[in-house]
Amino acid sequence: MEMLKWIQELFANYGYNVLFFGLLLEFVALPFPGETTMAFAGFLSYTGRLDFPALVAVAFAGTTAGMTITYLIGLKAGLPFIQRYGKWFLFSPAKLEKTQRWFERYGSLLISIGYFIPGVRHFTGYFSGIIALPFRKFAMYAYGGALLWVLLFLGIGKIFGPQWMGIFHLFELYAPWIISGLAALAGLIIIYRYRRTLAIRLLRRKPDLELKAKLKETSKGR
Repeated sequence: MEMLKWIQELFANYGYNVLFFGLLLEFVALPFPGETTMAFAGFLSYTGRLDFPALVAVAFAGTTAGMTITYLIGLKAGLPFIQRYGKWFLFSPAKLEKTQRWFERYGSLLISIGYFIPGVRHFTGYFSGIIALPFRKFAMYAYGGALLWVLLFLGIGKIFGPQWMGIFHLFELYAPWIISGLAALAGLIIIYRYRRTLAIRLLRRKPDLELKAKLKETSKGR
């Protein structure tokens, strides 16, 4: 409740700027309750005190700005800089190792889903720069994930109104399952939408695979 009172005072004093600078600084260095702030901002739009489309635009701008800055820091400064000065960005070796393990598991998709994983979203930008991920690829995943993230948490406050806190805590509790379900659903939609293209590619590859198998059998027979 103390944190909510603090967030409420911030909005009363600074309005939409709270979202932009708060989310930007959360990704760069400052511990900031971004998800709680967005849900509360959504609730304020439910009461009519703030405009929902404006909140989406400001939150998206702050998030993408923060992610882009961390990407550029990782790209220009590299791993030695992060290892030496990472503590100033709350980037401990343990968190770097954790982010690396998640990247090895999910690849570039982690940049999008990492927004929903506690202790990971703050470091995916840095790590993307460290491994010199092409900016176009980074932007596609980072900005797409940012839009989904801000829409979801602003939407919790906007849709559920006075009950937003209960829904917010439920989401926090079951986030891994919810995100896994959404990712699986998105995968199925993509497969269904591009099923013809995928089928054509598989048919084109089939002769090549059969030829490779025959050559392999021939080489074994010799």
